[in-house]
Amino acid sequence: MEYRNIAVIAHVDHGKTTLVDQLLRQSGVFGEHQEVTDRLMDSMDIEKERGITIAAKNASFTYNDVKVNIVDTPGHGDFGGEVERILNMVDGALLLVDAAEGPLPQTRFVLNKALEQNKKIIVVLNKVDRGDARAEEVVSEIEELFFDLAKTDDQLDFEVVYAIARDGKASQDLNAVESTDNINCIFDLILSEIPKPKTTEGDFTMLCSDIQYSKFVGRLAVGRVLSGTVKVGDSLKRFMAGDKVEKLRVSSLLTFSGNETANVETLEAGDIAIVSGFENIEIGDSLCAETVEKALPRIEIDEPTVGLFISVNDGPFAGLEGKEVTSRKILERLETECLQNVSIRLRMTERSDTFQLVGRGELQLAVIMETFRREGFEFLISQPRVVMKEIDGVQCEPIEKVYIDVQTEYTGAVTQKLQERKGIVVGMVNRESGRSQLQFEIPSRGLIGYGSQFLTDTRGTGLLSTEFKEYAPYKGDIKKRQAGRIVSDRKGKSTTYSLFNLEDRGTLFIGAGVEVYKGMIIGQYNKGKELNVNVCREKKLTNVRASGTDEAAKLTRLNQMTLEQALEWIVDDELIELTPKSIRLRINDLNRHI
Repeated sequence: MEYRNIAVIAHVDHGKTTLVDQLLRQSGVFGEHQEVTDRLMDSMDIEKERGITIAAKNASFTYNDVKVNIVDTPGHGDFGGEVERILNMVDGALLLVDAAEGPLPQTRFVLNKALEQNKKIIVVLNKVDRGDARAEEVVSEIEELFFDLAKTDDQLDFEVVYAIARDGKASQDLNAVESTDNINCIFDLILSEIPKPKTTEGDFTMLCSDIQYSKFVGRLAVGRVLSGTVKVGDSLKRFMAGDKVEKLRVSSLLTFSGNETANVETLEAGDIAIVSGFENIEIGDSLCAETVEKALPRIEIDEPTVGLFISVNDGPFAGLEGKEVTSRKILERLETECLQNVSIRLRMTERSDTFQLVGRGELQLAVIMETFRREGFEFLISQPRVVMKEIDGVQCEPIEKVYIDVQTEYTGAVTQKLQERKGIVVGMVNRESGRSQLQFEIPSRGLIGYGSQFLTDTRGTGLLSTEFKEYAPYKGDIKKRQAGRIVSDRKGKSTTYSLFNLEDRGTLFIGAGVEVYKGMIIGQYNKGKELNVNVCREKKLTNVRASGTDEAAKLTRLNQMTLEQALEWIVDDELIELTPKSIRLRINDLNRHI
């Protein structure tokens, strides 16, 4: 059979998953009367809630007797590891760009990764029906981006399709998009522009680019067959890291069919396959026939730069809300996550109940932590910290490239805040649309806790994306959070009366009727470092009553934090207590005198 292997890459919320839905629908994957949910490739609850793709996923369809394997990739820089390893399986990509917003920071990131691997690109200009669409101007911006990122002259030659993915419409003629009722031109371009998979003569070889898990057969290796064929029952070699070799037998083979998988007896070169029979398979391992003597090059991705500590909950409410609370259970879950996610690392510490998880950014770590709590885990997490390295005797820290797209009026505030965090401006472009694109180089630690401030400074209209640049000598101290904290001095239940009288002292994180304990942080203090308060105090009862009814106290300055906001807010001596039901902030040492 003939094959095409493609990825769909774009900035967050430019329509990747919606386009994949239409490719599957219009290729006839689903029956005429089959009920199909929207954004079916976003299978995780967190993905559907946030409207972003977090984990890369595979699907396939057949068009004109050609099987097309397609991968929906993440669009956020913190999940860059997913993008990099998935690109190893494909030969081309559909690059989606919003017809109004144009190329944004993450567009640059994913396109650069694809061009570095010399993937053929088809540009899809999506949402051309938007009232503020500026299709011709955006095409010019895309051309400029290609000129900036292209590694060869051939990469400057690309096809452009105009689309309304939501309605299943596409055309290479901008004026004809509204009148069409299909996306056939995209199907045709995939077959004509995306090269056939590069295969080599010889025995079976496959690079493991992804890991899936089945409760029936265990771990499954996902990757593209580079040469030869493999059958159920064949004996294979597994080349591991460190030049280790293991021999095992294939227990089952699967291939992607629509958005599901199907068992097959044989897989051939060019197809994207799922192979089982390797108990401890890891991403980057090579699966080869017994006659093959050399492993395939391992996958290389940007190294993790930000980490946090995870420990067993030792607070007064430990074990009340979570079902998985022991260090053994937490460690097992962390090890499983690291086997599936090539861009994170697990490091042991001197304490048996504390572990360090290192990843590419706060959002990636927050998503992993949120996944754990939804699975019933309860634990403590620390402030994110960067991973330092000693190079030639010099203490070095990770440096990030930061790409920012904001309304021009906010560039001053953004520039000032990033310079305070040791950021250096390395590029600025002002667009006629009233938006500016800024480029900074900044220590990774300078970005910790900046996300909320950035949204505030840009009134929620700014877009920020990062990319690891290098390790460089330590840039000096950066100011930490200036505000203090309001801390409960006893255990009990918070009351409206006590909280109402604290509102002028700062911003509260909890409302009335919340169980609190000594050392729990219940708000941000406007002045000083720490304010210890009794939030359980009730109004004293007397025989005297005002004429008429008492006014009910209402809390107006309440900020119940999300996990990402909590990670950005806490400092060194504070922790987040994460359970399936609650997100609590607390001081680290609950035994100190208050």
